[in-house]
Amino acid sequence: MYKPLADEIRPRSLDEVVGQQHILGPNGLLRRIADSGQIPNMIFYGPSGTGKTTVARILAEKTNRSLRKLNATTAGIADIKQIIAELDTLLTPGGVLLYLDEIQYFNKKQQQSLLEFIEDGRITLIASTTENPYFCVFNAVLSRSTVFEFKALQARDVELAAQRAADFLNARRETPLKLEPGVLRHISSACGGDVRKAMNALELLFSAAAGDTVTLADARAVSQRSAMRYDREGDEHFDTLSALMKSLRGSDPDAALHYLARLLEAGDLIGACRRILCSASEDIGLAYPQAVPIVKACVDSALQLGIPEGRLPLAEACILLATAPKSNSVVMAIDRAIADVRAGHSGGFPRELQNVHADGTGFEREQGYLYPHEFPGHWVRQQYLPDEIKNARYYEYGDNRNEQAARAYWEQIKK
Repeated sequence: MYKPLADEIRPRSLDEVVGQQHILGPNGLLRRIADSGQIPNMIFYGPSGTGKTTVARILAEKTNRSLRKLNATTAGIADIKQIIAELDTLLTPGGVLLYLDEIQYFNKKQQQSLLEFIEDGRITLIASTTENPYFCVFNAVLSRSTVFEFKALQARDVELAAQRAADFLNARRETPLKLEPGVLRHISSACGGDVRKAMNALELLFSAAAGDTVTLADARAVSQRSAMRYDREGDEHFDTLSALMKSLRGSDPDAALHYLARLLEAGDLIGACRRILCSASEDIGLAYPQAVPIVKACVDSALQLGIPEGRLPLAEACILLATAPKSNSVVMAIDRAIADVRAGHSGGFPRELQNVHADGTGFEREQGYLYPHEFPGHWVRQQYLPDEIKNARYYEYGDNRNEQAARAYWEQIKK
């Protein structure tokens, strides 16, 4: 029966696992836990192909517990009940270590069914997920577990695994294949930190090799677009959008273009447009007010053109925003005002600001509104805020040229 290469050469010890040195290095916490033999409830969180399943299997072999494996995409309550029925029997004399893959696909009731048994220690749970566990794992399960984050692997780490895979594939061939220079490096860089992708690419190259050589051209063909990590509803989606906006805010046009390219390659035109539009007001604001209409025109053009032509106006917008002067005075001002409203600091309207329909209907005095355009500089001192917060200050002038010019103008008028 066919067995994927990634499973055939799966590491059998922590020393063979590539990457994850922050938790598996000589002094890493997970390494020390494994060496102690006392395995607690754990949740492994990270992208696919980074070693979560492999490490879970290695840890399971270090205990005297019976290993049971479930995948939440296909398992249900009946499978959990079957494991529970084996507890306290000769089948599981030391208890059960349950490896639950893709726990995010278990609903709240399914996760709750394990609580009693992980609470009293009869089941030790090692769960893995590609989604943020603080969003997808039930709080009661989360509070009884330790979360370990597995990170996307660096190309140099993947290349070690790729070399081992190539040696393994050649060892079972009568005539070993030669690899053109750069093949392993390209596959390791193009797999997006996913060892499983690299293994699949190598296996395909070896099975489809023409002659006695694996060419760099074939490696490029088999790995095209494979470096993309993107999930429209998962962490990769929100991380990419967040990175785009923070790069614009940080005035780094190169980083902004990189994350825009990721979004466009994934076909997420709408997500890119929304963040770029938001940045024009949130991060540039009054330092360069013209950014808003310019960016709006770029976004409208991109939506009309679609992909791939829409990349041009969006790139223009990103470069403009990244290189524009910055001010967050707008977002700070409106957030202060909203905070007052939410705290109930509102009060009635100043009499001068009420609609004229109220005049002569029993009020003690007439409206008394002063029309600013009838005064020098089109301004007259008058109370606009409710009495309760009449001295509130929400807007503070930014330190950019535009806002400082406005400040000087109004200081001259109001003095």
